[in-house]
Amino acid sequence: MNILFASPEVVPFAKTGGLADVAGSLPKELAREGQAVKVILPFYKSVKNLDLSLKPKKIGSFAFLTYEDSGIEYVFVVNDKYYDRDALYGDKTGDYPDNYLRFSYYAKSIVEFALHSGFKPDIIHLNDWQTGLVPIYLKMENSPIKTLFTIHNIAYQGLFKNSVLKDISVPRDFYHINGIEYYNKISFLKAGIIYSTAISTVSKKYSEEILTTEFGCGMDGILKTRAHDLYGILNGVDYKDWDPRNDKYIAEKYGPETIGGKVFCKKDLINASGLLEDTIERPLIGVISRLAEQKGIDLLAEAARDIVNAGASIIILGTGDEKYNKICADLADEFPGRVASLIKFDNALAHKIEAGSDFFAMPSRYEPCGLNQLYSLRYGTLPIVRATGGLDDTITDLYADPENGNGIKFQDATKDALIEAVKRGIALYQKRDTWHSTLRRIMGLDYSWQRSATFYRELYSKLINK
Repeated sequence: MNILFASPEVVPFAKTGGLADVAGSLPKELAREGQAVKVILPFYKSVKNLDLSLKPKKIGSFAFLTYEDSGIEYVFVVNDKYYDRDALYGDKTGDYPDNYLRFSYYAKSIVEFALHSGFKPDIIHLNDWQTGLVPIYLKMENSPIKTLFTIHNIAYQGLFKNSVLKDISVPRDFYHINGIEYYNKISFLKAGIIYSTAISTVSKKYSEEILTTEFGCGMDGILKTRAHDLYGILNGVDYKDWDPRNDKYIAEKYGPETIGGKVFCKKDLINASGLLEDTIERPLIGVISRLAEQKGIDLLAEAARDIVNAGASIIILGTGDEKYNKICADLADEFPGRVASLIKFDNALAHKIEAGSDFFAMPSRYEPCGLNQLYSLRYGTLPIVRATGGLDDTITDLYADPENGNGIKFQDATKDALIEAVKRGIALYQKRDTWHSTLRRIMGLDYSWQRSATFYRELYSKLINK
């Protein structure tokens, strides 16, 4: 198959979250399996800074730059007015006000490339609201190309005033309740849901959750009309990047049979973060997250005193809403040497936290898939998660199923439920023989992209032949 993979962020070129990891890994796995894959994204400042060897390509009024790696051609959409900025979607004041122009231009360029580059895609795999207008533009061109629209987080909907319809070149024929109209606004996400050949999400549980009022973020009614075209495919892990046996960022490489190497990684993490030296004797809970309400950061903050009093230490890495940035910074001030808060994104430190922590906490209110719980399994870092979305799909509670369990799971999004889960984890940590045998077992679990890519390949074939 010829697959055009469109994502507004792709590792290692541009990243704000898990979408970038997916878009960096899935196309590589598809290419390894013999598919012809091209990946298209904007030419951001972050891409410019990589100083890649790029080739120019002009198609109609659009300028592109191309780059080849691992059997994939990466296609960058050039428009400095729109993409030569310090961030991908916005700054501290909020989203860029012209995002409707920036990503309608991106969507138009995807269609232009698909129709006139010489590469004829059998399917275009679209990701999140930034690509949502592509099926409309294809329809306007009477193109038969099939589209799969993947929702990585339904809370991000690309909502804009309806007065921008003309600016984004979408006829008013598409502006109605069964089109892109959404409470007197327009929604790029809704466009993708309504007009794509099929829709997918990044876990089975999340595909079910978004059909409910609680998790659908107002889109549940629309999604129910397309429930027969909605699929849930779990994300995978690229173990070339996330495996302690070959991780270049950690102090000591280790595996299931050499798990003692984690101690050196923990010492290194303590030194890098300013935690007290005696943390080496305490259970250490790692958190790598966008700092936002969705991620349950407020629950973690409320539970911090009880967690520290129970004998554990906490290290937090991430950035997000100013409110939660401050909450996390204040925690480190309140519990010096017991809580470390690093308000930034640092890839090397993220690897050190995965390797050096004993537990990894994800108290999310909702989580479409989650990747860090999967990384943590490979690093022998026991996940503590709330039972939602992909976290529920991938983690089985050790107390419910000691033989097959791979983490600690709690149901309610409350401080008390999180504290109780942490205490169950600490009790297990103190049974050293059971603890180490459990870690060795979970390190052998396989969540590679190979299985997920097979599901995508089968779905692509189904849609192409529809």
